[in-house]
Amino acid sequence: MYINIGDDTVLRAEEISGIFDLDTATVCKATRDMLAKAQKENRVISTGYELPKSFIACKDKIYISPLNTSTLLKRLGG
Repeated sequence: MYINIGDDTVLRAEEISGIFDLDTATVCKATRDMLAKAQKENRVISTGYELPKSFIACKDKIYISPLNTSTLLKRLGG
């Protein structure tokens, strides 16, 4: 199964490790540090120009999406 996570970015569902809300997940310092480290390593990909609402963690990359976590979960069938 494939999921569109914003604009023209499509991921295989099997690649996704987690879907997180940016507002609530970034309260934790460990999450902010992880995102900062991934950004420095050029492993963060933005999937749109709109206000980011969620991030999708995959094995090697982190995708920043303008879609809500609930929308992404519905697209996964969950």
